[in-house]
Amino acid sequence: MIPSEHDLAALLISFKLAGLSTLILLLIGTPVAWWLARSQWRFKFLVEAVVALPLVLPPTVLGFYLLIALGPHGPIGGLMEALGGQPLAFTFSGLVIGSVFYSMPFVIQPLQAAFAAIGRRPLEVAATLRASPLDRFFSVAVPLARPGFLTAAVLGFAHTLGEFGVVLMIGGNIPGSTQVISIAIYDHVEALEYGQAHWISAGLLLLSFILLLTVYALNRRFSVVTP
Repeated sequence: MIPSEHDLAALLISFKLAGLSTLILLLIGTPVAWWLARSQWRFKFLVEAVVALPLVLPPTVLGFYLLIALGPHGPIGGLMEALGGQPLAFTFSGLVIGSVFYSMPFVIQPLQAAFAAIGRRPLEVAATLRASPLDRFFSVAVPLARPGFLTAAVLGFAHTLGEFGVVLMIGGNIPGSTQVISIAIYDHVEALEYGQAHWISAGLLLLSFILLLTVYALNRRFSVVTP
């Protein structure tokens, strides 16, 4: 079955959203995960709880409060209007913000686990060789945490690709602008167009399976190669 123009547009928006959100999460989440893995602060669990909150919070709840915040009367949307811009609700930029919040634990938690698994010994050895903290991070911690980065990137991308509740609340369902592939599937089912819904769903199922196979295969290879 040939996909429609709207389906292809929704798929393109979904891939663009997933890729951009994952990149932002890796940039933001890496220092957060590093701090969580290394910090001895007694109230660190508060930050960990905030990071993990999207795992248990209904997507519509998160989407509702983000919609209020990004709308014209919200703190972020109001600030954008005051600066001469437009509110971020029902825009692609708003989808990116919502996706970053919703997929946050799927990126930060694997990175935190990977950094914690390194231990202190390799970093202490690097410090005795007069490596600066920045050198120790990029030359020792990042290479040793490669499986964590791979897992975080794939999980963040796949989770964002399958988002529904959050993106529907923040972006609505505007074809060619904020309609992602999960919403397109819902529209086909609602219109009893099961053939189109099956074609898209099967493709996403296969893609998700391939991504997970890639993660497990590469992580296994890293575990064998790493002494």
